Amino acid sequence: MRLLFISNGHGEDSMAREMIARLPGSVTAHAYPTLGDGHAFAGVCDVVGPRAHIASEGWRTEGSIRADLKGGIVATFWPALSFLRRARHDYDHVVVVGDLVGVGACFLSGIRGITWVDAYRTGHGRLYAAPERWLIKATCRRVFCRSEKLAKALAASGIDARAAGNVLIDTVTYGDFDPQPDRHRAQAITLLPGSRKSASENFALQVSALRQLPPDRRPDLFLALAPGLDPAALAEAADLTFDLAEASDLRLGHLSGDGFIIVVVRGATGNLIEAADIVLSQAGTATIQALGLGKPVVSFRMSQERESRVKAESALFGDGRMMTEADPAALATAVTALLNDPDEIRRRGAAGQARVGGPGAIEAILASVLDGS
Repeated sequence: MRLLFISNGHGEDSMAREMIARLPGSVTAHAYPTLGDGHAFAGVCDVVGPRAHIASEGWRTEGSIRADLKGGIVATFWPALSFLRRARHDYDHVVVVGDLVGVGACFLSGIRGITWVDAYRTGHGRLYAAPERWLIKATCRRVFCRSEKLAKALAASGIDARAAGNVLIDTVTYGDFDPQPDRHRAQAITLLPGSRKSASENFALQVSALRQLPPDRRPDLFLALAPGLDPAALAEAADLTFDLAEASDLRLGHLSGDGFIIVVVRGATGNLIEAADIVLSQAGTATIQALGLGKPVVSFRMSQERESRVKAESALFGDGRMMTEADPAALATAVTALLNDPDEIRRRGAAGQARVGGPGAIEAILASVLDGS
């Protein structure tokens, strides 16, 4: 059996990677990450097809579509469609992980009967419009949604849609790293500044907030570094010093300044989230993963974020996430309030975990794909 996995973003790549990694050896799978370099699939499978590099990096914010159009996103469509038209006879089945763009590309390329993992919609906010339901029904054999509400909306139009869990919780990255030797205080915070170009700016604001915490209330600090991010660049943005670790393991080193130390780790996000009491996150995928692991998240509202997205996420996350303005003082106030109230930490952690759903989706998806029914 030959499978093609199409994904369109960093988080989507990680989901597709985990699915491919769990396939039996008798199955040949190729990955087509439409955006970026496809680093997530290194050592797992061959990467095929042309890839686009766009201004938004797949992150929909105010003005992002305009910037992508100006940056030549339209010109990337034709190579992608040409590749898919050539490839449609080379695979027994196609799995799209992401938003409707991948579904639309399959439709235009003549590919039918696909499995679509809708990694975008949450069930809180806009559902599927009539033209979208038509496209989904014409292209997909089966759809896996993140909520029963979404699955029922598609099923009402005669589409085989299921809600088997949250794929993002199945793809939490764990590594051979033990945070305990770096624990010295009663509480800990893990920082997730994100994986896009704004990561340095996000990290600088997070550090500015931490600087406002009283020295005797500062927790142990960990930084989960996304692939492609340079810790030295983050250090420069936040006016810190980066010291490289002696051993070449997941612990890359530490950032220091103003009396605190931030341990920098790559490839063990799950370890760091589980070690934390609170997570400061500007990430997309990792925010949901933190909530799924039962940790309250504190985020700030970025100026370029679309109002509709913020409202939809807030409706989904509920009390699991605290949202502040992009101001160090506001962020520090929220963090301090949580650190001073362990019961509130537990309450918000449980609330977020209940909202985003649990693991098990990948097993259901692969069972469906391999069964072929």
